[in-house]
Amino acid sequence: MTKLSVNINKIATLRNSRGGDVPNVVQFAKDAQRFGAEGITIHPRPDERHIRYQDAYDLKPEVYTEYNIEGNPIPKFIDLVIDIKPTQVTLVPDAEDAITSNAGWDTIKHKDFLIDVIKEFKNNGIRTSIFVDPDLHQIEGAKETGTDRIELYTEAFAHQFSLGNKDGIKPYMECAGLANTLDIGINAGHDLSLDNIKFFKENITGLLEVSIGHALIAESLYLGAEKVIKMYLDKLK
Repeated sequence: MTKLSVNINKIATLRNSRGGDVPNVVQFAKDAQRFGAEGITIHPRPDERHIRYQDAYDLKPEVYTEYNIEGNPIPKFIDLVIDIKPTQVTLVPDAEDAITSNAGWDTIKHKDFLIDVIKEFKNNGIRTSIFVDPDLHQIEGAKETGTDRIELYTEAFAHQFSLGNKDGIKPYMECAGLANTLDIGINAGHDLSLDNIKFFKENITGLLEVSIGHALIAESLYLGAEKVIKMYLDKLK
């Protein structure tokens, strides 16, 4: 069964839009785990427009499933992750002003940088994953960095699926096959939803974890978080 990690950034966005502490991100993380989520994901950005760096510390004692912290490995982020020591760190090459993640690493161009950063995290007992586009050359490059896992950037798949084009899964299947051959763990995320997650999971061999936030929170507005999380878990069996 593929693990479901719930990205709670949107809960923080809602909180920050009004000020105060409603909804409370720590309580939501606790509830999501109680509802069956097998991990909690956060993506703190330098401007703290959603998840704040303090949230990362507040969540640490309450996340008893897998704790995944995503972000661009700038010095402040590296220090945060090493201090907290989550289960996993996912490295994402997003610009500071990016609304959301919009591209994977060029693992060939940034090979030396990624090797150094990944080594530092692994020396601190933190599992590593890097965000990559579904490109075979980038998967090969990821292997050279020493990362434990990759996270396949699934926006292109989700877009094609929404248009009725199921062939959009093919590059992901090819990359998953190569990753399995190279003994790299496979995660996935971005625009995965109740509509497309079952098809994606059924076609990606060795899929270990999906990180889902925006769609899951939006779906929860209509159906409730507990029901939605259980629906995802059922589709990921």
